[in-house]
Amino acid sequence: MVTPGPSGHAPGHPSGHAPGGGGGRAVVPALAVGMVVLLSAGWLLSGHLVAGVPPLAVAAGRTATAFVAIGLFAVLTPRGRSGVRTAAARPRTVLVLAFLGFFAYYTGTLLGTRYVGASRVGLIVSLLPCITFVVGVLAFREANSRRKVLGTVLAGCGAVGFLLADGAAAAGGGPGTGALLSGGLLAFGGTFTYAFYGYVYRQRMSDVPALAALPAVTGAGTLMLGLTAVLFVPLGGVSAADWGGVAVLGGVLTAPVFLISHELILRKGPLFTSALGLAVPFLVRLGEWALGSAAAPGAPSVLLIAASAAGVWLTVGGTRAGTRAGTPAGASGGTAAPAGARAPAAAPTAPAAASDPSGCSDPSPSSAAAAETTAPRNPS
Repeated sequence: MVTPGPSGHAPGHPSGHAPGGGGGRAVVPALAVGMVVLLSAGWLLSGHLVAGVPPLAVAAGRTATAFVAIGLFAVLTPRGRSGVRTAAARPRTVLVLAFLGFFAYYTGTLLGTRYVGASRVGLIVSLLPCITFVVGVLAFREANSRRKVLGTVLAGCGAVGFLLADGAAAAGGGPGTGALLSGGLLAFGGTFTYAFYGYVYRQRMSDVPALAALPAVTGAGTLMLGLTAVLFVPLGGVSAADWGGVAVLGGVLTAPVFLISHELILRKGPLFTSALGLAVPFLVRLGEWALGSAAAPGAPSVLLIAASAAGVWLTVGGTRAGTRAGTPAGASGGTAAPAGARAPAAAPTAPAAASDPSGCSDPSPSSAAAAETTAPRNPS
């Protein structure tokens, strides 16, 4: 993978790829399928783990293993090592980003997953482009449009409707109304903090390649989550098999999403990369059914997920016509954020979305969420 230059293209090559690095026609489809599969598997594994392991322990372990994997990748390249030093020299920014994008995001989404299940939280996290749009308008005076407002309202109504309809369909074995509200609010809260993470990343770290900034940010997030888990979570009952699952979640399912989404942003742009996440809630819901952890989804649930996906598509579909594939419009790099190609520091647009790191859609700084409303895409 090639680290982009200040313009968002690969150094020394106007297309954004290094000479000879374009690969065949099958490269982009393979990367896209791989990212969707990893995201879906990450949500399913997260849901399985938090059913028996304290969510804070899962959050700390996955962030730690993702930190190790991403750190190793970054130090293998001269540009990565230089970027790591630059990011580490900004401790206040690193701490704010770690709190918003990892501590608060993972705490909210993984606690929410324990209450309401992976598919419901995954759908809420998929609303990141819409939530980023709302945060941008209310807190950062970003421009809005009827299309984005309509898309955000449709996506929000679809998500809330799915929470209620799917919960009612699972009556008897599903969460009660109180658990639905608590879990939904926790997941929404975590996703809101990730939206702010994108803006802070854009303002404070846009001159550092996203993958070079991630080691410092994930390292600080590991310290925050690890200290909290040690102080407040009973870790004695966590088995070696559970810790192995957490390691797989972070090192195998979360870290690669950052890398793949970064490459897809370079090759196809943030809108394409963000749109891939729309398939994840469907696959997670089907995966829960296949694994026996949930009943078969009914027609109302499927239609509501589709309505939410359509709303997200409307919100992210306002890409400027002049934006070329491989040049994220105003993107800095999800989830998360920390995973896309960076944008010029003077660009007036909102932050780039990163892939959500939950292994779910992971609030990972990895995939750009929208053209003008780009925010780190979570690798979850």
